[in-house]
Amino acid sequence: MGLNVIMLGAPGAGKGTQAERFAQRRGLPKISTGDMLRQGIKDKLPVALVAKAKMDRGELVDDETMVTIVWERLARPDTNAGFVLDGFPRTVRQARSLDAIIDERGNGPLVIVDIVVPEAELVRRLAGRRICTRCGHNAGPADGTTCRLCGGAFEQRADDSEQVVIERLKVYHRATEPLVDYYRARPTFRTVDGAQPADRVARELDATIDDAAGEIARAALRAPGSAGR
Repeated sequence: MGLNVIMLGAPGAGKGTQAERFAQRRGLPKISTGDMLRQGIKDKLPVALVAKAKMDRGELVDDETMVTIVWERLARPDTNAGFVLDGFPRTVRQARSLDAIIDERGNGPLVIVDIVVPEAELVRRLAGRRICTRCGHNAGPADGTTCRLCGGAFEQRADDSEQVVIERLKVYHRATEPLVDYYRARPTFRTVDGAQPADRVARELDATIDDAAGEIARAALRAPGSAGR
């Protein structure tokens, strides 16, 4: 059975960094919709080029296009043992489509982790965040002047000014509250305090995800006809 993990969290919660670290520790692919779009555009994949055209026109990438991109990525053999999703799903419609993909794959249910950080801390983090002009990697003030991944220069994102950040967080909470509600009743849904130091968050994530995966195993044992009954 695979370990299939979704990382949820507001901008600035650290979900991208934590998803990458967790995936490395467990030997799983970390799947980011942003990374997939950039790579797909580079590889001239038709569905990614459709998404790029929409973004170039200032439009949001529609659910159907995003689901297609994720479906194609999850069909690759390196996801057989599981994956860590960052940035998807973003809507309930996307979540329902992902459920259908997971059912079709048949290699285990989803563990959903919501990394929670107080809004004042999110504003502080985002206002000090910078982005690599070459590869798009996010960094904080303590990360130097050049990107550790590609050597590109950092600059502040235009949408990371404090007032813009506050508005972005309002939009995020409106958009994702239904998504969190969609997952909250599942026995594999967990929350983690993301306001702690990053290493402590990582340890809590490990323990939390292992506990949720254990719940899956316990539920299988409780199922009628199982050998554990």
